[in-house]
Parts: sequence; structure tokens; C-alpha cells
Amino acid sequence: MGEPGLRRIADVGAAVIGTGFIGTVHVEQLRRIGVNVRGVLGSTPERGQARADALGVARAYPSLEALLDDPGVQVVHVTSPNHLHVPQTKAILAAGRHVVCEKPLAMTAAESAELVALAASTGLVNAVNFNIRFYPLHQHVREVVAGGVLGDVRFVSGHYLQDWLLLSTDWNWRLEPDQGGRLRAVGDIGSHWLDLITFLTGQPIVSVMADLATFVETRQQPRGSVETFSTARTADTVERQMTTEDVASIMLRFANGARGLVAVSQISAGRKNSLRWEIDGSAGAAAWDSETPDHLWLGHRERANELLLRNPALMSAAGRTAAALPGGHVEGFADTFAALFRAIYADVVTGRPADRPPYATFADGHDEMLVGDAVAESARLGRWVDVPRGRA
Repeated sequence: MGEPGLRRIADVGAAVIGTGFIGTVHVEQLRRIGVNVRGVLGSTPERGQARADALGVARAYPSLEALLDDPGVQVVHVTSPNHLHVPQTKAILAAGRHVVCEKPLAMTAAESAELVALAASTGLVNAVNFNIRFYPLHQHVREVVAGGVLGDVRFVSGHYLQDWLLLSTDWNWRLEPDQGGRLRAVGDIGSHWLDLITFLTGQPIVSVMADLATFVETRQQPRGSVETFSTARTADTVERQMTTEDVASIMLRFANGARGLVAVSQISAGRKNSLRWEIDGSAGAAAWDSETPDHLWLGHRERANELLLRNPALMSAAGRTAAALPGGHVEGFADTFAALFRAIYADVVTGRPADRPPYATFADGHDEMLVGDAVAESARLGRWVDVPRGRA
């Protein structure tokens, strides 16, 4: 199902659905790795054209049908609101195009299971944009843990905190369950942390105990559209009752018996995008903070602790592959997209997914949906809930 004529990334044409914050990052990082971004599809033809002009993209497609009629497009990136992921992805796969979809993959686990099966039947490259995996030190740590350097993983802890929804006047489509899904803080940012920890440890989450809370119970929704992370305010609003969570506290059990604890919040003042984790093993520990992404803390019992500064010469093979700059030159959030896309497009050039791709596939996206279902059910029942694998 691939393109046998493709021999290098420069031969690949891509299109991006969605022209907001994340869509723009996709466009910019695709260009950085040499992909030909042929066009974008906006929420309206007018917005699409305005963003295409601003980004210097040649085409603003008036519709998904027009995008898929472009024979030069081999890959489509879906960065639209969550409720559009499934219908758009189905159409893209049916048209024989490879797909990179933002998380969450779907609105329900039943839908994501359907996409997994559909993608498998086509043989096309399918990926979910869990870009946080591709900080170079994360690629390095995965191999460190797999090699037994930390010993048996026993306890994992951390947080993902933001403040962009702190005020009752803050608004975004993610606040609306029919567009964003029934989990908001967990689905939007908590899913990144949960996927990352599964990736780093190699251990699936098997059960959860979750407490969810909504502190901003009513919000002022502007009558017009609002950009993600926008600080603009308007007096022309409608009061809306909130049903999705602002914060979550989640205890975790992993397949090997390890335990975990994570806090997730979108109302933590001063925290713009703070993701932290610590992995405690029987022989050592490791910790990382997104606000100092080139630093990896390594903890020891009987010798001095260490601080590894990201340096391709000192990291594992996977860490070196993800790194684009020499040591001492900080690689951050946008760089993870370039590293992720390099891995995905290596498979696109081949024409099919690798046997064990380093990026998150639709199967990984579906598994994250199952973990989310368990979180929601646990919060509703007030008890431990097993992740319902095999029962989507």
C-alpha cells in the first residue's frame, strides 16, 4: 500500500488538517525534515487560506475531498478537534494515504479499536502524535531501563501541570465534551504522561484509582472562536456549566507489580507546561523535568548522584538518533516533533510500518483510550478499576 517510487523524504508530499497551534507546529517541523508540505485544510476555507498565506504554504484546500484528490499527498496529518479525528482518519485511510493523528485517537475506545483494525487491513503507516517520547533523553532512558541499569522498576511518580485554564474567562473547544471528550485534563495532557511512562518502563498500566475534580464550575464562553492558549478576553460571552475535570490524582499499578502516582492539572498558576517524572528501580533511579529537558538526573544509593546533560556522544543509539544538535545546544518541545516525524517518515519512504516502530501507533493510541476509560470509571465508582483490554 506504500509508494514504491519514494526513495527519500524529499519525495514525500504531506498535507495538514488543522491550522491552530499544533497544526502550525506540524507544518514547521515537516518542512524542517525536508517533507514537501503541499497544503493545509482549515476549519473554514477562509481561515485555511489566511493560515496558508501566513505559513507560506502553496495550497489551502477547501475540503477534505479536495485534499484527498491531490495526487501529490502521500501522508495526512490530522490536528483537528478531537471529534473529527475518526471520520477524517477513516476517509484518509480509505483513500490510501498514511496517517499521523493527534491524540486522542478517537472519542471512544470502540472507535479507536475500529481504527486500529482498519489501519492494519490497509498496511499503511499509522501514528499517534505522542511527541513527548522523542525528547532525546527519553529515547535514551527507554534503553537504559530495558538494559536493567535501574534494576526492576518499582515506583513511578510525577505530574503534568499547566495554568492556561485557571480563570473562568479562559475558554477552548477542549472544554466541550462533544468536541474534546469526557476526559479533559487527563485526555489532553495526562495522556502524554501516561503514554510516556509506559514507553519508558516498557510496562503496561493494568489498573488505576482516580480522583477527578472540577473547581471552575462555570466558565464564560466567547461567542466567537478562540485560539488555544489565547489570553484575549471579550465581554460578549455565554455562561457555561463545566462537566470535565480541571485536575486529576491517579494511582497506578503496572504489569510487573510496580506502583505509580501522577497529578494532572490545567489550573496550576505559573505552570505553563510542566511535565515531570521519576522512575525508582531496585538498583537506581532516574528523573526528568520538561522545563530543563536536556538534564537527566540519575540517583544512586552508595555513590554520588549524577546529572547527564544531553550529549549524543554519551547516550544510547536511540538517544543519538533522536538528537539533532550537539551537546550544550538545548533541544525542546518543537524539536520532538522533528525527531518523531523522522521516525514516521522513514517508514513512509519504505511504504509500510516497521515491525516495532519507536513512535506510537494506532494500537498505542487505542491502549491509551482504554486507560482513560478505566480512569473515568474509577473516578465514578471511587475504587480501583482494571484497564479493560480485550473488551473495547
